[in-house]
Parts: sequence; C-alpha cells; structure tokens
Amino acid sequence: MNSQSNPSVQPAAGRKKPGKGIYLLPNLFTTAALFAGFYAIIAAINNRFEQAAIAVLIAMILDGLDGRIARLTNTSSDFGAEYDSMSDMVSFGLAPSLIMYEWSLHNIARQGFGHLGWLAAFLFAACAALRLARFNVQIGTVDKKFFIGLASPMAAALLVLTVWVFHDAGYKGTDISSVALVVTVAGALLMVSNFKYYSFKDIGANKRVPFFVLLGLVFVFVFTSLDPPKVLFTGVIIYASSGPVLWIWRWLRKRRRSTQSGSQK
Repeated sequence: MNSQSNPSVQPAAGRKKPGKGIYLLPNLFTTAALFAGFYAIIAAINNRFEQAAIAVLIAMILDGLDGRIARLTNTSSDFGAEYDSMSDMVSFGLAPSLIMYEWSLHNIARQGFGHLGWLAAFLFAACAALRLARFNVQIGTVDKKFFIGLASPMAAALLVLTVWVFHDAGYKGTDISSVALVVTVAGALLMVSNFKYYSFKDIGANKRVPFFVLLGLVFVFVFTSLDPPKVLFTGVIIYASSGPVLWIWRWLRKRRRSTQSGSQK
C-alpha cells in the first residue's frame, strides 16, 4: 500500500520526490530535428526532392547538437535519450526511405519487379530501427570511439545525397532505379553490419584543440561551399566505405601474421 492510498503513511524524511519536468534546451533541438525529418517526408510527397534532402541533413546537424548540449549543460536524461531515438527513427529511418521511394523506387514495379521497390524502402526503415535499438542497448559496453555498424544518420545521408546529387545533375529517379535500389539495400545492410566506424566523439572532448584543427574546419567549409551535394556525397561515400575497407585490411593483416607464424614453425 502506498502513501497516496493511506494518509497515515508519510514519505521518509529527506527523500527527494521524482522530478516531473523535462529539460527544455536539448529536447528543443530534438524536436527541431523531428520537425526537419517530418518536413522532408512532406517535401518528398510533393516532389521537392532537393528540399527534402536538405531537411534530412539539417536534422543530422540538430541531432548532433542535442546530445552535446545535454552533456555540456548537464541536462542529460532518460526521457531525452528515448525522445532522441524516436526522432531519429523518423528523420533517419522513415524520411530517407520514403524520399528514395518517391524519387525512384516506386518505378521498379512498372519495370516488372513487383513490390521490390517498396520492400527495399521498408528494409532500410527496419534496419534503421534495429540499428537504433542495438545502439541503445550497447551504450556503456562498447568503445565510444567506434560505432558498430554505420550510424543511421550517415546511412540516411547516403540515401538523400544520392537523390540530391543525381537530381541536381538533371537525372530522373525513374531512369536510375537500379542505382537507387543498390544504394538503399547497401545502406540498410551497413547499418546492421558489424563493421566498425570511427565515431569522432573524442574530437573536441578537451577544452583546447590545436590551431590547425580550426584551420582545417575553415578549409572544409570553403571546399564544401564550392559544390555542396557532390562534396558531401563524396565524403559520405568515403566514410561508408571505411568500415568494410578497414575490416578487409585487418583480415588481410591477421592472415599474413598467421601465415608468417606458421612458416616459422
């Protein structure tokens, strides 16, 4: 029987009542990221694919800020973590899969391949959900310097930048449905893979950084401004490929060592 059902039972002296409020600042950024993801879906439905891609990229920036702000202001909470996961599912699971479907994958049915297009889009959304769930249960048990599997924001960027680059170049999604299918399936499988990806979480962890780091960031912004879709797309392709390439390099090195140790016996 609790204290609410029996007035004679009083709370223990000095016991703190659980807080009923939530922290506004980090959750405000999470809400903005959720809004950007939702807007991306609406824009794709109305065939505004460039705006949809940019909205997902904005959601990525906001998603990266909410966690850092929560840590800097000491306003992290279980509610914020759960809310962030729900926002990520919309912005980096549903939004990119629907953008790719509206832009290109819907045409696969007209080519005689049945439901393959929307099944690929669903595969991406499902793998994004699995990736987020795995990330949540692995917090505190894995090295923070690395992600296990491609992070859902980067997988989302892979899809929407593919749309943006080809759309900007004048291609119609219906003309390159096979490319869209490969990119969608590849992004989905990379998310649930065991490939390790550098998380960049240790960068800026200290209060002071070398001057050349700031100078390098300036060059990155200048270089990106020359042709944002192509430069960003190239960067995402390199990052997405780094996981499999690193795995192959480690496998070859391990095999070489085992061969050398066997020959010495």
